[in-house]
Amino acid sequence: MIHVWHISIMFLAGFAAALLVFWLIAIYRIARTMVLVPTARSARALRASVAAGESVCVVIPAHNESLVIEKLVASLLAQDHPSLHVVLALDRCTDDTAARARALIKSDPRFTIVEITACPDDWAGKVHAIHSAVTRAEQARRADVLIFADADTTFAPDCVGTTLRLMNHRGLQLLSLVSTLTFGHWFEKLLQPAAGMELMKQFPLVRAARATGRRPFANGQFIMIRREAYEKIGGHEAVRDELLEDLAIARLAAGHELPTGVFLADTVLHCSMYPAYPAFRRGWKRIYTESANRRPERLRQWAWRCRAISSLLPLCALVFTIIAVISWPGEWAGVHAHAVALGVSALAVYFAGAAVVYRLGHAPLWSVPGYPIGSWMVGGILLEAARDLDENKPIIWGGREYKRDRR
Repeated sequence: MIHVWHISIMFLAGFAAALLVFWLIAIYRIARTMVLVPTARSARALRASVAAGESVCVVIPAHNESLVIEKLVASLLAQDHPSLHVVLALDRCTDDTAARARALIKSDPRFTIVEITACPDDWAGKVHAIHSAVTRAEQARRADVLIFADADTTFAPDCVGTTLRLMNHRGLQLLSLVSTLTFGHWFEKLLQPAAGMELMKQFPLVRAARATGRRPFANGQFIMIRREAYEKIGGHEAVRDELLEDLAIARLAAGHELPTGVFLADTVLHCSMYPAYPAFRRGWKRIYTESANRRPERLRQWAWRCRAISSLLPLCALVFTIIAVISWPGEWAGVHAHAVALGVSALAVYFAGAAVVYRLGHAPLWSVPGYPIGSWMVGGILLEAARDLDENKPIIWGGREYKRDRR
């Protein structure tokens, strides 16, 4: 007779098997993505064979970015692309961002600073800052290629030249990079890999470039677009009220059937997204809210799927393995070895998959054991984003408050 204990063990065995199957599939999909989608660093081999003589203008919107602006400017000063201009769009800054930037730029003719004192009510602050820079700076108006990047990024010296060659080599009109994130703070080590993985589940890199069945995606930390393509989609004026303007631009590009590619930066571009955990939580809530098209039920689905796949299933597999190692009771002792093998294999594949995610993101591998905890906390951020929509809480971002109704 099968007792409740036996049924419980069978359920745990099923969860362990589900964990094993899911993460085997996940590892396969990640490996397939790496074969089909090269990283920006691997594109450095193109430098000798692909011309990249077009003029490029990098536009950087910055609101009170005194903590990071110097690292950014220093990296842009070191760029090796011969025809480059940079426009810093200083948006309603109340700190010393402008002074710090000017101290490094000095009289370098490759830089222009556009200061913005106000933002219209029907524009998002970042979008308006970029639009102001593109329309007010002559170099931006006549550049062959535009790059929109965030102030918390840093460019490798060959970043502009390498990505431009990659764009030319693949015949793209729009290219975006998923930057290599920093891992200096505890929340970056614990939550950031899981947060990024959850976003990549929604927007797989292999689908961002498809002619059919495309899942449009771009990362606002680095978007490179040809002038004619930018004008074709209507520029930033077409996305004036978007809080996730990168995704909106990607959707416009897909609607105009523009060839697009999204690539892992793989150290060609770094980004330090948030200086403290409250900002990290607010920032990812905004990203997830807009990614889910402001649908709270979708956010809840993502939250519990994230927790189930990366937190609850591993816990069940661990409990199952411990029980199997201790030895199953009575008539079940004969399957002891198979049970141990299943549990150990499921956990090994899970942590191997997590290690692959960490390795691709250049996160410290020693922090992989924290992945289940980070995934549970990311699920909490998703649930909090859903509650905020239900309660009509505004999004605070870039010195402004935005009311975003649920859909």
